[in-house]
Amino acid sequence: MTGYQDIDFEGSGRRLRLETIIRLRWLAVAGQSITVIVVGLWLDFPLPLMPAAVLIALLAAVNFFLAVRFSPTHRLTPAAAFRLLAFDLCQLTALLFITGGLANPFAPLVCVPVIISSSLQPIRFSLPLGLLSVLGITALAFTPFPLPWFPGTVLVVPPILTAGFWFAIVSTTAFAAFYSYRVSQEAAELSDALAATELILQREKHLSQLDGLAAAAAHELGTPLATISVVAREMERELGTDDRFREDVQLLRSQSERCRDILRRLTTLSAADEAHMRVLTLSSLLEEVLAPHREFGIRLNLVEIGERENEPVGNRNPGILYGLGNLLENAVDHAREEVTITVSHTAERVTIVIEDDGDGYAADILQRIGDPYVTKRQRDERAGGLGLGLFIAKTLLERSGAKLTFANRTGDRPGARVSVDWPRARMEAKTAK
Repeated sequence: MTGYQDIDFEGSGRRLRLETIIRLRWLAVAGQSITVIVVGLWLDFPLPLMPAAVLIALLAAVNFFLAVRFSPTHRLTPAAAFRLLAFDLCQLTALLFITGGLANPFAPLVCVPVIISSSLQPIRFSLPLGLLSVLGITALAFTPFPLPWFPGTVLVVPPILTAGFWFAIVSTTAFAAFYSYRVSQEAAELSDALAATELILQREKHLSQLDGLAAAAAHELGTPLATISVVAREMERELGTDDRFREDVQLLRSQSERCRDILRRLTTLSAADEAHMRVLTLSSLLEEVLAPHREFGIRLNLVEIGERENEPVGNRNPGILYGLGNLLENAVDHAREEVTITVSHTAERVTIVIEDDGDGYAADILQRIGDPYVTKRQRDERAGGLGLGLFIAKTLLERSGAKLTFANRTGDRPGARVSVDWPRARMEAKTAK
């Protein structure tokens, strides 16, 4: 057991927690003990009780040592987890080896350590563990110990059936391990992408709050600057005839007045722009989205269907601004000459359609758009967004109540088409928050 003393159980992220392994092992100890007692004592099948008890006791002793020696909140490094899972696999294989090998109905349990490893471990540790399990399963096929059975009767398993057991267990282990690996990877990617989404949204909210911070700074600094200005005038009255201080006092007063003018402009700017910053019409929202993309050599054609007098009005929503901005950025990146933005609104719906004259979406990519890390439109090496950025944009827009549809333009016009559609009441309700 001294070999475990050098294991570093510190870790983070998706690493296995020691407490999880300990609990699973106690469950294994209980299950193995109950099985041996039922088979050897209750059913009275001939069973190597002493070797089986030693193997179970060894697992229990190592588990007890780990529970006492290390805090359960520690997480296993990949190397430490590999060693512990390999030990569990060897212990279970040895117990099955002396109790019938592949004929034992509990033989498929050898896949459990491999599945646990493939769910949370790097593949460089899961593959060796998988190979170790195949070696163990192969050894079980050649065990000289018969399956515990009724006294006086030897259960002979035909070789062809043993080969079938071997193939079934190996294929089950491989399939289950691969499935758990893929599910775990997709869950991790989705979790990382959602975390990035939250960071982007927080950044946009912080930018929206800068105007309020400027007004607050102007308000807080106004009083001390007024005091400095009053003191400067008094000093100028008292020392204005003294050549030693006249220029310095005049400079002090002029600079304090300059600071007050700057703060006055900030306050005026904040008050004048408050409605613009907090309340946006649909046309103002679109202008704010389009403005950063007008200088890239791509024509931006804005087509408005409907009167501006009846357009939606709501409070500034950083999620909508960022989401539409990202969709427009992708369109500009992939367009040849122009991007068309069509806006329509009725009493029930608000729709924004962004079209470009680029190559459009590849058929396989079109079905996966919105998933994290989809990085290409066509099967070329052209750089562009449509990776995590598009996932974030889609997530933020859907939070606002929008439904997104990605497609290629029809007819003889090449290019991509993205439609963003809100129920009008839902959009205004969301932007009003």
